[in-house]
Amino acid sequence: MKIRLLFSAMLLAATQQVMACTNFLVTKGASADGSCMVSYAADSHTLYGELYHWAAATYATGTMLDIYDWDTGRFMGQIDQAEKTYNVVGNMNENQVVIGETTFGGREELWGDSTAIMDYGSLIYVTLQRATSAREAIKIMVELVAKYGYASEGESFSIADANEVWILEMIGKGIDLQKTKKGIVNRNKGAVWVARQIPDGYVCAHANQARITTFPWNDNPTSIAFSQIDKIFDPNITTVYADDVMDFARAKKYINNNVTKENFSFSDTYAPVDFTGARACEIRVWAFFDGVAKGMNQYWEYAKGTNISHDAATGYANNRMPLWIKPDEKVSLNKVMNSMRNHLEGTELDMRNDIGAGPWHCPYRWRPMNWTVDSVEYINERATATQQTGFSFVAQCRNWLPNGIGGIIWFGVDDCASTVYCPMYSSITAVPHAFEVGNGSIMEFSDNAAFWIFNQVTNLAYTRYSLIHPEIEQKQAELEQMYQDYVPAMDKAALELIGKNPKLALNLLTDFSVNAGNDLAKTWSDFYKQLFIKYMDGNVKTPTQKPDNYKYFAPKVEWPGYDERWYRDVVNETGDKLKVTE
Repeated sequence: MKIRLLFSAMLLAATQQVMACTNFLVTKGASADGSCMVSYAADSHTLYGELYHWAAATYATGTMLDIYDWDTGRFMGQIDQAEKTYNVVGNMNENQVVIGETTFGGREELWGDSTAIMDYGSLIYVTLQRATSAREAIKIMVELVAKYGYASEGESFSIADANEVWILEMIGKGIDLQKTKKGIVNRNKGAVWVARQIPDGYVCAHANQARITTFPWNDNPTSIAFSQIDKIFDPNITTVYADDVMDFARAKKYINNNVTKENFSFSDTYAPVDFTGARACEIRVWAFFDGVAKGMNQYWEYAKGTNISHDAATGYANNRMPLWIKPDEKVSLNKVMNSMRNHLEGTELDMRNDIGAGPWHCPYRWRPMNWTVDSVEYINERATATQQTGFSFVAQCRNWLPNGIGGIIWFGVDDCASTVYCPMYSSITAVPHAFEVGNGSIMEFSDNAAFWIFNQVTNLAYTRYSLIHPEIEQKQAELEQMYQDYVPAMDKAALELIGKNPKLALNLLTDFSVNAGNDLAKTWSDFYKQLFIKYMDGNVKTPTQKPDNYKYFAPKVEWPGYDERWYRDVVNETGDKLKVTE
């Protein structure tokens, strides 16, 4: 018997990985309400924003699962299906396990094992259907890779449950093919990886640059190798790693004899940071850290990519940011949401303040990021919030509530800066039609799909950002506050029901989530119409009171013009061509 796993990205025939994502990780001791939180932005120019759903199920022994590459839809092979799977909504399951990712790439010769079955996306969503905790998720992921191979580039994974938050970084071993009686096999099958638990009370982040450097080895009571993976459920274990994570690097001559277990760095070995890794990736981590703690100025030059110093003995970068930091204050849900909306505001790289922002101070630059003038290469900034986001979320795992109620994925589509994060309980049995897989696609417009509705609003705002975006922020804040006010009431009602009638409690949460998502799409569609009427043709129109004896009375029309800096730039460019003369 075969069960076909159809990821929505297969339908898109996308040809590239989601290469520009951002994750923020908050432990329960660092959060304002005691929840563990993980944020994720899936940033790809070809990814359609929709909310995936897999229902819980049971399967007969011997059932096989077809695996398709998450980005391209290419058939990868079959793996053993689990006898029991759990309900999954987006990147979170009914057990409050959440998994996010960012692609760091790493050494190119280690990419693309043609014999491997598990790509990074399949690894996430298959694991979510099987895991009951973050630790079990890590065990499942590394065992799947060991058994079936790893087909993707280097990835950083965020993995959390209601009590713990982990970061797992993984890269394949390249291709060393050998012909056997059973066919072509890769002698480098699997991956090298390290997983670390974020200490409670701390926050972490990753954004397309590997971040795990040194770590304790299994001579430390808090650390185990893959060969001891069954010990991962010991709460004292906070680090797990591939047995050959260092030996493989030495065999490939990635490290010299000055590198020992004490100073071996996973990131600096398998994905050394360079200008782009800092300026386009680490700077997003810096922006989050700087928003929650003082003292990050010491890493600013590093984050800009202008000062990456290296140790003479090992060749490793020696002025990198820490993997995790302790925030000055407890981090709220709103803080995480708003951190996903950052454009480097308030720094020298503030994207609103150079000529590229245009007269309306738009903090976006259309791709490509790199460009050349007079044989000199330049780069546009890559901030956390970006126009090509398919979907994003902030997941909350709340240990004071049962799993069926405690997990919420605050889900949004399109640009994080202008999306509205809508609460989806992770146990729901249906998703809003506005977010549903199949309601539109990246090349198929749908009037009632949230992705297209939100894109209408944001693309209108990009034309006159400083005028329109403040209205979006106000509407966004109102709606998100309304949802946050609703959630405690829903928690209470579901909690009262779950002991007496679990099915009724689940129906209540499903109805709430479905209605919230569909109502949001309708509200945002009406909002777009209002904005379009107000701002079309370069005008700013506001209604006025019609006198009683008038059949028609025109709205108030304003022409705000451009700011002085822009007018001066026009004068400098045109000279006297536009000058008024007597």
